[in-house]
Amino acid sequence: MGESVEAVQQVDVVVVGLGVGGEEVGGRLAAAGLSVVGVEHNLVGGECPYWGCIPTKIMVRAGSALAEARRIPQLAGTSTVTPDWAPVAKRIRDEATDDWNDKVAVDRFTGKGGTFVRGRATIVGPGRVKVGEQVYAAGRGLVIATGTAAVIPPIDGLAGTPYWTNREAVEVTTLPASLLILGGGAIGCEFAQAFARFGVQVTIIEGSPRVLAAEEPESSAVAAEVLAADGVTVRLGVHAERVDHDGGFTVTLTDGSTVTGERLLIATGRSARLTDLGLETVGLDPQARFLGTDDRMRAADGIWAVGDVTGHGAFTHMAMYEADIAVRDILGQGGPGADYRALPRVTFLDPEIGAVGLTEKQARDAGLDVRVGHVPLSYTSRGFIHGPGNEGFIKVIADAGRGVLVGASTAGPSGGEMIGALAVAVHAEVPLSTLASQIWAYPTFHRGIGDALKALA
Repeated sequence: MGESVEAVQQVDVVVVGLGVGGEEVGGRLAAAGLSVVGVEHNLVGGECPYWGCIPTKIMVRAGSALAEARRIPQLAGTSTVTPDWAPVAKRIRDEATDDWNDKVAVDRFTGKGGTFVRGRATIVGPGRVKVGEQVYAAGRGLVIATGTAAVIPPIDGLAGTPYWTNREAVEVTTLPASLLILGGGAIGCEFAQAFARFGVQVTIIEGSPRVLAAEEPESSAVAAEVLAADGVTVRLGVHAERVDHDGGFTVTLTDGSTVTGERLLIATGRSARLTDLGLETVGLDPQARFLGTDDRMRAADGIWAVGDVTGHGAFTHMAMYEADIAVRDILGQGGPGADYRALPRVTFLDPEIGAVGLTEKQARDAGLDVRVGHVPLSYTSRGFIHGPGNEGFIKVIADAGRGVLVGASTAGPSGGEMIGALAVAVHAEVPLSTLASQIWAYPTFHRGIGDALKALA
């Protein structure tokens, strides 16, 4: 039997998933006068404000404050530092997440004219989405913004144990004495340093030969150095073979050794939430790793996808960028399409590690005429002035054939801010000759960009 006529509600757009990208698309389309239904089964706002960017950076900020206080004896006198997790947990609960309540976000969406539906959406055909017993027929189209979930590897013994993902790690009110972390990427490293600075004995298990394996080797080296200084043990080139839980966790590694910890955090990557959406009813593959899109964020006729599900990086700024493109396309406003050449990313360690565009290896693999400029941050005047905590560098990657930068990495106390200037250079394809004649303020960390550019020669 088909749905009754009464069960179908005609609307302009249905947005499936109201994380950062979905909320932006839905809110802007509703504010523009379209009838928009936004469907979310969890919290409006998604991973970023509740279990990602915002609370984790509160944790990082707290850990960095402790580290800076511990540097006082090298700079300005004496200090006694006593870590206390309670203010961090309280700030996350009370100020950042409203105790994981999304009323403010829901009101923000409905205040723009959107209709909010709490539940799980299933696509049941072109332009048709079912939530519970209600079917919505979207005249303009569907927007898929269902985000990603933590990948749980199929390790013997892991299933059924009380392991953590980023969500449990963010919600913790009492710290464990020890923590094992599977995965040495940005998420694993950020949690490792933050918890270690509060006295937790942390061990990272990473299958690659280095942490932050997707970034420059120099970035990995800085991360390894500062993690070791904070007391983090890093096991590289090994994988977890078995997990046992009996009060605490014991992880058997592929080299035959074991590591133990009170808690176990899984940080082995993210995968797009695409199963059980009914994608097959609109000709899309529900088993695909990501939804492929064109430069207007179209995944199929009448279907747009934005954010993590597109596979261009699990970043809030990427979701917002793609949301803007989708909104303009749906409203027929035109404007520039998606261009991922200058995608910036930051790992919020102390020091912060920023990157934009291609790594040196990616540039060489692409067959470019590569030139590299590099300067240690401690060699710059501001790095010298800063003293303790000045670990870092600036690295620029140029395509000599075209005379432009195609990538860069920064590390330092302002690493995530320094990458901003370099992102502009990569995005706008500023000629190297123009950059070479730029006046760089003294004494700043970013003045080191000028030194790195000189090193290109």
